Amino acid sequence: MSFVNNDMLDVGKNARISGIKLSSSNINERNSILREIINELNVFKDEILHNNSKDLEYSVKNGLSESLIMRLKFDENKFNTCIKSIESLIEFDDPIGKITLSNEITSDGLKLYRKTCSIGVILIIFESRPEVAIQIASLTIKSGNSVILKGGKEAINTNTTIMKCLNNAIKKSSKKYDNVEENIVQMVYSHNDINELLLLNDYIDLVIPRGSGELVNSIKKMTSIPVLGHSDGVCMLYLHYDSNIDNALDIIIDSKTDYPSACNSIETLLIHKNLVELFLPLLSNKVNELGIKLIYHADEYCINYLINNNNVFKLDESLYHHEFGSLEICIKSVDSIDKAIDHINKYSSHHTDVILTEDEGIADKFVSEVDSACVFHNCSSRFSDGYRFGFGTEIGISTSRIHARGPVGLEGLLTYKYILKGNGQTIKKHNDGIFEFTRKPI
Repeated sequence: MSFVNNDMLDVGKNARISGIKLSSSNINERNSILREIINELNVFKDEILHNNSKDLEYSVKNGLSESLIMRLKFDENKFNTCIKSIESLIEFDDPIGKITLSNEITSDGLKLYRKTCSIGVILIIFESRPEVAIQIASLTIKSGNSVILKGGKEAINTNTTIMKCLNNAIKKSSKKYDNVEENIVQMVYSHNDINELLLLNDYIDLVIPRGSGELVNSIKKMTSIPVLGHSDGVCMLYLHYDSNIDNALDIIIDSKTDYPSACNSIETLLIHKNLVELFLPLLSNKVNELGIKLIYHADEYCINYLINNNNVFKLDESLYHHEFGSLEICIKSVDSIDKAIDHINKYSSHHTDVILTEDEGIADKFVSEVDSACVFHNCSSRFSDGYRFGFGTEIGISTSRIHARGPVGLEGLLTYKYILKGNGQTIKKHNDGIFEFTRKPI
């Protein structure tokens, strides 16, 4: 471990010590902390919303992008969703200590168990979204992990108030329970702090960056600690020629315009050539009727059918990799399901991709061959979310192929250990024929 100043070393050490104790707490103790968090958030609700308004005002004045402004906004709806997600999390069974495998592996009673346990210390680095601090603190507490939070400077006032709520709740709980220490949730505030924490591989077990692809990739280059995260939300939707037109209009508009800055908003519409002439004028008209100012980047074939629209531009293929995070979309025609799948596997970020078709065989082919964390059939991409999946809330959406993939809830914050219970067994006794391996489920 390279030289790290004492302040950040203490943050790491305190996180490790408090995390070990929290992982030994019982479910009632951890749920009690979550209830205290709900109480504190409700007490300071007006202050949180007021300070978020200050952050928004400052960010607008300083030219923060529209997509980041949308993510920064923490209004009453988002506040209420956070409260509901914690309430939902409380109802979940204890994720720690579940037996996922139990075998009697020898004839004389040697028993093997696989048991879930906490990962340990998690470092979360997030941009804009203040609700992330609430969601992640709740998930890590429920799963018995300690967490170090680093938010963006654009949300400093909101994050500081949220952290005050978390500290108050944890402090109250620490006075009631021996296994709860105040350092189970800590927040740091500077880039230098992060640079030093990323060197603490003796104390931090997992880093989860939530933000731009640039952020995620830079974190991966700076640390030897495992990193879990998605690089971008470049989601795509393929419209097959047999799709239900009314459903397709609703789903595409919802997937793009419900919350354009969300990482599960689509950035490219692939449409079968046989449907272009019929569908694109309908889409353009409906978007206009709804008063949505959508900007289209269309290929040479599609551009001719986006009528009554001044926001149409010739498609630059470099945009296929681009996450707009705003009311812009690429539109490309394809002549087969195979071309659609090839395009998605080449250009999407493997986050969430969608097919609209009435043909179950075509849908099955798409679901099987598209290499993404979430693959949907005949529904909006906006359902790609841990809370909507019923996970309580989520730590983020992972496009990794190992450990955790898709919306990462409680299970993604757990690992496991193997426990062997014997009564004097040795390998020598096996070699001497005293017992044999049976490996039977218990």
